Amino acid sequence: MPAAPSHNPSHASAFDIALVAQWIADARHLLVLTGAGVSAESGVPTFRDAQTGFWAQFSPEDMASEAGYLAHPQRVWDWYQYRRRLVSEVAPNAGHFALAQWQAQHPERLTLVTQNVDGLHQRAGSSTVLCLHGNLMENRWLLPPKPCCDMRFTEDDGPPQCPGCGNYLRPAVVWFGENLPHAELQQAQDAAKGCDVMLVVGTSGNVYPAAGLAHIAARGGARVVIINPQATGLDQVADMRLQGTSADLLPQLLKM
Repeated sequence: MPAAPSHNPSHASAFDIALVAQWIADARHLLVLTGAGVSAESGVPTFRDAQTGFWAQFSPEDMASEAGYLAHPQRVWDWYQYRRRLVSEVAPNAGHFALAQWQAQHPERLTLVTQNVDGLHQRAGSSTVLCLHGNLMENRWLLPPKPCCDMRFTEDDGPPQCPGCGNYLRPAVVWFGENLPHAELQQAQDAAKGCDVMLVVGTSGNVYPAAGLAHIAARGGARVVIINPQATGLDQVADMRLQGTSADLLPQLLKM
């Protein structure tokens, strides 16, 4: 089981926290983008951090591409089963729960977008989450399914396969060289164009097109707030940068 995350108190000032909390309270629509840092606070290792021990000898591309899966289906499937076990051993943190509670109290006012694939937002109770990079706990067919492909009936001595055509099931996550899901990305971009406030939480701000949402929001006149213990690639577009963790800051910002 991953080690419990250490407490990292906020370095943001009480004045700045209160100001952003008021921005959120006054906002007609709030957009929140979360990244790997939010899950790391629950003890979820990042994609590369999970490649330890036996898995350290393989490149990320070998473990997260169609070509890598076709070359070594058993190895890649085992890798994702290993990652699923890691995720199942952790729980949502206070940041996840604060977002879920605010969404329940303010229906239609929050669009929650995540780069994470672990499902922790959903486990915390968030009813609608735009998952830009997919969902680790779900499967889909590797190749376009034929009429014989039925997920209820697979041969799974190794990676699950269709007994009719041999098509593999694969984790429903975005691999290297693949596009983000069009519908989710379009909804996120529309929300960025129409939001009053955007929180960018626990992400480096260097992975596009997700990071581009902050630029869209800023161009539309929204206030952009960065929540992160470290500097990010989006700090230059921010109206406010709150140094700290999501588990510490989000419950303070979403009290109203």
